[in-house]
Amino acid sequence: MDPDRLDEAPLWRAWVEARRRLGSGELRPFTIPGHKHHLDLIGEIVAGDVPLYGGLAPVREADALVRRAEARTAERFGADWCRYSVGGSTHGNQALLMAVGRPGDSVVVDRTSHRSVLLGLVLAGLRPVWVRPPIHRETGLPLGIEPSTVAEALQRHPDACAVVVTSPSYVGTCADVSALSDVTRAAGVPLVVDAAWGAHLGSHPDLPPHPFAAGADAVVASAHKTLPALNQGAVVLARTRRLDPERLDRAMEATATTSPSGAILAGVDAAMALMAARGEQLTGALLERARRARDVLRAVPGLVVPDGTGLGAFDGAKLVLLLAGTGADGLAVDQDLTGQGFALEMADRDLLVPMVTVADDEQAVADLARALAAAIEQGRGEPRPVSAHAAWALAAEQVLTPREAFFADREPVPWEAAAERVCAEVVAPYPPGVPVLAPGERITREAQDALRAARDQGARIAYAADPTLATVLTVASGAHSGFGVGVGAGVGVGP
Repeated sequence: MDPDRLDEAPLWRAWVEARRRLGSGELRPFTIPGHKHHLDLIGEIVAGDVPLYGGLAPVREADALVRRAEARTAERFGADWCRYSVGGSTHGNQALLMAVGRPGDSVVVDRTSHRSVLLGLVLAGLRPVWVRPPIHRETGLPLGIEPSTVAEALQRHPDACAVVVTSPSYVGTCADVSALSDVTRAAGVPLVVDAAWGAHLGSHPDLPPHPFAAGADAVVASAHKTLPALNQGAVVLARTRRLDPERLDRAMEATATTSPSGAILAGVDAAMALMAARGEQLTGALLERARRARDVLRAVPGLVVPDGTGLGAFDGAKLVLLLAGTGADGLAVDQDLTGQGFALEMADRDLLVPMVTVADDEQAVADLARALAAAIEQGRGEPRPVSAHAAWALAAEQVLTPREAFFADREPVPWEAAAERVCAEVVAPYPPGVPVLAPGERITREAQDALRAARDQGARIAYAADPTLATVLTVASGAHSGFGVGVGAGVGVGP
């Protein structure tokens, strides 16, 4: 951060001052954390770990300091309400779901949402009305949720308390948030957008607008994913015309740690100030580096590297590699790159997603592109048909609400005998962390086959009690007979 702009990031300024005082001996903390900044105990891992309370500010003054920083970010976005989180977008998603309705209310939800949204439904006791994005035929990628799909869902469920969508998706495709907000405003319900992967959107004219600027009532964005903040740092923005600020406060507090990291908060604050000051310059350079990388990779026969053509709104900073036409195995390519020191964000047989951000310089991105091209060429095989990832291709049948299934008696069932049972856990190939099976959904042969195929191809099966898929946790036989929820409750709408 430019020292001349310190006043625009008060939490970061406080962190810098706390580090100075600790180093000089002016500050001698008798507070947590217990390492007391001594590097001779467990090493440099504790360097910079300054707490909020008693670190960035005296305990009695710390909350006011955070609110001043959040107010600056709210002003930059034109928000009525803003909170920083040290629990990532997971915290923000779960808090917003607790804020939009009451237990038993229906909510229209994008079924390709992250696991955190599904577990937010458990916490809030909401009934999901699932909607799904269309799948792009040529690439197998999910597009943005369509306004007509949301409008139909709201017509069928006029009692819905909110609409929750993910944009951008894990692979960079974006919904038309402005058109979605027209639909939700007409229905009188808030539009909540999980923009975990889109904190940089709107910072350059060649990017889609930030979902908040496009009209969303609330937006969650991870400052640590595409911006240079510490891991777990996130921002939640809201308008309060259709959302109660007191409910928002309560929900954020209920799901937050009482011992927040001052370093993470300071990192979020610094990243917000940095993008306000230099966002267009930094993101413009990032977009140019991503464009050059795509040019290199498109020279590989059969490799598809989308730039948004035919996909609608698209995050041009996102590098997405579709390998089916090359015959190469993405997991083998990933292993090859790991041996060269490159760590990719996502890898499965058909899809690679290396995460490129404003922190990557031109040489680093160029080296990555060349290494990817060489590894894919080396692994070339018989081309495969394009197929959509199971995480966004399979439809779900909701039998119980996620909360009912979460608290129901559970029993492990052999995988082969689980078809038609009600799932009691989250089962997801990770990344992208979008569940193929979720609590309360009927286990179908299609879902079983897709998960087995992902496992056999070497994908990590996340969140499941048995990641080998020898067994799956299901609602115990007869345990849901008293819930009063029939098959079809919260039935999905969409393609």
